[in-house]
Amino acid sequence: MFKFQVDVPKDPIVSIQTTDKRGFTPDEIAERCVGKLIDVSDGAHPAIRDQAKAFQKHMEKVVAFYMREAIRSDRTTVYNALIDAGHPKLAELIRRL
Repeated sequence: MFKFQVDVPKDPIVSIQTTDKRGFTPDEIAERCVGKLIDVSDGAHPAIRDQAKAFQKHMEKVVAFYMREAIRSDRTTVYNALIDAGHPKLAELIRRL
């Protein structure tokens, strides 16, 4: 006889987050990213748990900073592409975002 067993994780595998009439901010995305990268058990030694949570908060700031840098860099790329395509007014609108 064939026996099939599935272990279902206690924590959800998928979560859904939405916004209303806007995209996610770099801070919101950084929090989600770090939550996937760094995790610590609630049952861990309090000193280790507190240190890991502090590290998570620091990493959220680092990730958000570099996400903002990437956004600025991408806008520069779009600006230059629009200038090259002969759309200086549209390029200027993008630059001001």
